[in-house]
Amino acid sequence: MKVYTGMFIIRPDLTEEAYDAVVQDYEKLFADFNSKVLEVNKWGMRDLAYEIEDFKKGFYVVFKVEATPEAVKEYDRVCNIREDVIRHILVRD
Repeated sequence: MKVYTGMFIIRPDLTEEAYDAVVQDYEKLFADFNSKVLEVNKWGMRDLAYEIEDFKKGFYVVFKVEATPEAVKEYDRVCNIREDVIRHILVRD
């Protein structure tokens, strides 16, 4: 398994509980694929550099994970189909 640093931006029009639920969903996703979330930093609401889907702000979450290749593929797939995540990235350390 390799160590990755990732980030995703959640839509700004959700509640605080919804932000926590999204983060927990991703932690569970990595756990289901025998991966380990090492660190999660909720940066909170920040201005975007440019508008994305008519949003000027987003809720940023940065994390570090030790993941299998299958977990990385599933993370990318899930981020692309979820409507509450407007941007995501995962890079190997």
